[in-house]
Amino acid sequence: MNAKQEEVGIDEDLAVKALAALAQSSRLRVFRAIVGAGPEGLQPGQLSLALDVQANTLSFHLKELHHAGLVSVQREGRFLRYRADMAVMQSLVGFLTAHCCQGLPCTDMPLMTCKAGSS
Repeated sequence: MNAKQEEVGIDEDLAVKALAALAQSSRLRVFRAIVGAGPEGLQPGQLSLALDVQANTLSFHLKELHHAGLVSVQREGRFLRYRADMAVMQSLVGFLTAHCCQGLPCTDMPLMTCKAGSS
């Protein structure tokens, strides 16, 4: 890992794993819904209803997103709650743009911020 990769917090192998997880349309929809929920996250039942995805299919997609490090999962009694790992998502975007503008500051590039707050 070079200094620039260490700076953004993700290496090429992790970036490939995350991008591969997002390279399927249903899984991308699931991830976007979880990101849209903000820090509260979503339970699988909520996702299933919102996206009209069967529970077993959803379970597979959530497992892949979790395995790629894009979402965290927390047990709440009998239920699970999934939250987007915004730091990983931002590190992935940082990794993808690390060599932008030949290493010079990209003043014309918009910054990515999360209005829901960062934690």
